[in-house]
Amino acid sequence: MTVTPLRRALTVLVVATLTVPVAPAVAAAEPDPKALTWTVQPATPSGPDQRRWVNASLDPGQTVTEHLAVRNFSRTAVAFSLKAADGYLTDKGRFNMLSSDRPSVDGGTWIDVQERVTVGPDETKVVPFTITVPAGATPGDHPAGIAATVTSTGGTVNVESRVGFRVMVRVNGVAQATLPVRGLAASYTPSWNPFAGGTIRVRYTVENGGNVWVGGTSRVVVSDLVGVTGHDATSDVGELLPGGSRTMETRADGVWALGRLRTTVTTAPALLGDGQADAELRPASATVTTWVVPWAQLALLCLLAALLVGLRAVARRRRRRLAGLLARARQEGRQEAQESVLVAGTPAGGEPDPGDGRR
Repeated sequence: MTVTPLRRALTVLVVATLTVPVAPAVAAAEPDPKALTWTVQPATPSGPDQRRWVNASLDPGQTVTEHLAVRNFSRTAVAFSLKAADGYLTDKGRFNMLSSDRPSVDGGTWIDVQERVTVGPDETKVVPFTITVPAGATPGDHPAGIAATVTSTGGTVNVESRVGFRVMVRVNGVAQATLPVRGLAASYTPSWNPFAGGTIRVRYTVENGGNVWVGGTSRVVVSDLVGVTGHDATSDVGELLPGGSRTMETRADGVWALGRLRTTVTTAPALLGDGQADAELRPASATVTTWVVPWAQLALLCLLAALLVGLRAVARRRRRRLAGLLARARQEGRQEAQESVLVAGTPAGGEPDPGDGRR
């Protein structure tokens, strides 16, 4: 068994409240959890240690003994129930364990701990527990949690308050880490300002398709018809347990688009917990194509085209008018020249000049 510090500071204690219907006839109520304060943490036989949770790397069929410490800060003795259950991550990425009304099917069933422990006021008690990996267990991480609970009865429901820590059991074998992308969708909203780019919105789900606890990054690249990148951003996907998923969104403004817009999401997994040198890290990617019509730019082009056509029409009319005026001026000039010639060749008496010929 080894303990490996993680990259992120994570919540150690799990605090949950569960309400479960009970029969009308109930036993005497336990102490009010609101008046109690207690902690539960990993320990050695002599007392609490510095671990935040338990990391156990075991072979199929192997058993290991661990310890937990329950400390009661209250002024009265308290009988705590000790329970183990499968672990999972909430939508906000916090670790939790299945509630009492949900049966465990994985790592939570591998933990054997005594059912109850009574701890006096301001006292700490160490309790052993065992982790036994079934002979046919699959390689990879099998998260679980163990907690000390107090149940109070009131009305028709039991209120269960619990405090505990995670137990990360890794079955030795081939570790596979991959983060496939599902449900990739991209939408483009053009700007009505023809001189400004539009907005691209990308939504996708990252799944832990491997068998180990992983983190990693996702990179979103948006490129246009000619391959020019309009958006390139990298995000942290957080931690994901095997089988877990997280939906992610990204938005970018000022993206220019004409025709085809290609959006590609690439993920790169990173091992968390007890890393293995021979782990298979498999990047994954997905691409979606969006066809974009830049209405604002098209409207501007149409307006410019209409303006150009109008200007050319006005110019043609002006040229035709000028040509007409020039032709008319030439015609009038020719007429005036002809009239001048006739006037110059006529005698004063009005008869044509016979010339100086002799008979």
